[in-house]
Amino acid sequence: MIVFRMARLLPLLFPILLLVTSASAIGGERPGFAVAEAVPSHLEQLRNGGFVLYVRHTLTDPTRPDRVPDVDLGDCLTQRPLTEGGRLMAAAIGGMIRRAAIPIGAIHASPMCRTMDTAKAMFPDRTVMAEFNLRYVSNMTSAEKLPVIERTRSLLSESPEAGTNRVVIAHGPNLADLIGYFPKDGTVVVFRPNGAGGFDYVASIVPAHWDTLVP
Repeated sequence: MIVFRMARLLPLLFPILLLVTSASAIGGERPGFAVAEAVPSHLEQLRNGGFVLYVRHTLTDPTRPDRVPDVDLGDCLTQRPLTEGGRLMAAAIGGMIRRAAIPIGAIHASPMCRTMDTAKAMFPDRTVMAEFNLRYVSNMTSAEKLPVIERTRSLLSESPEAGTNRVVIAHGPNLADLIGYFPKDGTVVVFRPNGAGGFDYVASIVPAHWDTLVP
């Protein structure tokens, strides 16, 4: 387990997001997958717990790509990093989750620096479980992807601790491989474990949509 401690950033940072993302651009999906925009009633349900929030890491610097095949999980210089705007975006999303009074239980994250940094900014002073089998799948073979896809599936399918919501912070391609949905940076994708060993997609919240959901 890794414990992060940092000063709490105010939700007043949130207007910055309007410059870098659009509420109308929820994400890309394969034919047959329908994206649903979250509405206030979804937040009411989240306040009771029982859901899983899959978060794609926030904005990154595309001019500094992962140094494939020499990516070192212990060396952030070998990985595509968050931008300063990405850190502010993550802090604002976490602030909105707290402002909406959404109870958060266990937090799981890919061990990549951009996902761990997203977790640090979203949930300061919380314990985050870095999981090897949530790492970025785009540079993997089909066989290498299997344990990542299965771990993601299990985290979306298992019921969280009563009265809380589980958080999984990972990557867009991972979710695309699992369900055919590639969310935009910083999108919170809401799932409900269905009690039958699977899960149901509920809705998506892009960063700029939070201020229309939370008074």
